Amino acid sequence: MAAPTAPTGGQHPVPTRIRRQLPPSPWLFAAPGLLVTGAFVLYPFVSTLVNSLTDRRTLLPGHFVGLANFRELLHDDMFWTGLRNSTLYVVGVVPALVVLPLLLALLVQKNIPGITFFRSAFYTPVVASVVVVGLIWVWLLDERGLVNSLLETIGIGRVGFLSDQWLLLLSAMAVTVWKGLGYYMVIYLAALANVPRELHEAAAVDGAGPVRRFLSVTVPAVRSTMVLVAALSSVAAFKVFSEVYLMAGPSGGPAGEDTTLVMLVQRTGTGLTGRVGYASALSVVVFAVTVALMLLVLRADRGEEP
Repeated sequence: MAAPTAPTGGQHPVPTRIRRQLPPSPWLFAAPGLLVTGAFVLYPFVSTLVNSLTDRRTLLPGHFVGLANFRELLHDDMFWTGLRNSTLYVVGVVPALVVLPLLLALLVQKNIPGITFFRSAFYTPVVASVVVVGLIWVWLLDERGLVNSLLETIGIGRVGFLSDQWLLLLSAMAVTVWKGLGYYMVIYLAALANVPRELHEAAAVDGAGPVRRFLSVTVPAVRSTMVLVAALSSVAAFKVFSEVYLMAGPSGGPAGEDTTLVMLVQRTGTGLTGRVGYASALSVVVFAVTVALMLLVLRADRGEEP
């Protein structure tokens, strides 16, 4: 048997021969997760990259075309429409999902009678199916829906929430914000629980009011959580599909003007004649933009650090 190696730093290392005979139990425990990740994450990712360089269709293997799909994107009006709508979605949704859940968390943070009911009520849309939520809002905002009926009753008249290009996009944004409030509220509740109460008490002693304490104590204390929420909501907003698809329909609203990039990927790459290669190129662009958004948010956070 090989002699044990010399102790280093007062520790007794395991002999080399014994180390080699140890069972690979860590790899056995990690194997299921690695297999799932490889089959459902790594392989689709690599396959999408490869397909983006081909002219593959649904029933045809395709041939290598290099960057032809990406060059075609630059001259595709629908691509620029989808990019515009996805970008507007980020601009409209992210600020609301960063600020409103924080205010909501401050409201439900206090332990008062009945507060558990309100916490559960605010979180209910999160666990509800996005399809069910979308259909409910479609029924509410339809030309003959409840909202338009109420508007007509009070003399305002019916509003084309689902027929006007910009109102439809704003309505979809409102649904996304409404559904995400409870999720990010829980994240903020966890962050607010770690804010020392002494800071608020000291600020109150110095004469700071509720608004001043919120800006000077609460916001700096949860700034890292706000960055996390901004990063998560940015990626989710740019990849929005279900809300717009359910409210605008497969065509993407009037003349397809409300189509997002993910809707364009679905429309282009599905069906018997789907252009898988072109849809893969679109998916690569979506991936690149989402990574850029996350890096931009994180870089902005580091730039504000003292």
